[in-house]
Amino acid sequence: MSKAHFSTRFVVLAATLVVCLITSNFFVPRLWQVAGLPLQLSGAVLLFPVSYILNDCLTEVYGYRKARFVIWMAFILSAFVAMMAQLVCWLPAPLQESSVPVAEAFDSLFAMVPRTTVASLFAFFAGSTVNAWVMSRMKVAQQGKGFGWRAILSSLAGEATDSLIFFPVVFWGVLSFPAAVQLAVTQIIAKVLYEVVALPLTVWIVRGVKRAEGIDTIDAGISYNPFKIKDI
Repeated sequence: MSKAHFSTRFVVLAATLVVCLITSNFFVPRLWQVAGLPLQLSGAVLLFPVSYILNDCLTEVYGYRKARFVIWMAFILSAFVAMMAQLVCWLPAPLQESSVPVAEAFDSLFAMVPRTTVASLFAFFAGSTVNAWVMSRMKVAQQGKGFGWRAILSSLAGEATDSLIFFPVVFWGVLSFPAAVQLAVTQIIAKVLYEVVALPLTVWIVRGVKRAEGIDTIDAGISYNPFKIKDI
């Protein structure tokens, strides 16, 4: 694949990853109790792991450099959505009384979006970069074999980095620090289990995309500098 060309499959995977990241930021404040267990999880746990699964697919098929490009694209677009959410919350309140409850409900939801997105941006960037780095380096070391182990271990490293940054920041002043750390650890375990369960589907997608694209990238001799965005 040349630098100037991105296939339809690549665009679909990249766009889906971006949507999963942005949408999950809206789900973060909604905590829910795991039935029968003294555990709380964020609503984002239903969707956010998909972004790491897609990151695995992109890195495995197209390589670290193109995965890095998608990570930056998700970072920038997520920041844009957070900025627009904040601007809308700053708009004057409506004069019509029937519209006030709707505006207040909107503001109560989206007021946390900038905070969650700022935390998410740095956590996602760090976690996704670690995920892609581990996936790429393991593939080089394993000479392209053992995708299942790469997917699980890279996700574990990425999710741990992400959650240990994200949850203490987002819930600072809302939950106690030990409670925020407990939530982060619970999220890590839940997300990794999510990806283990989804592994057969991930393997099927990766094999299908590799076959359709006719490529299987092994990142030999590339730069892993996360800021070399133009190197795609």
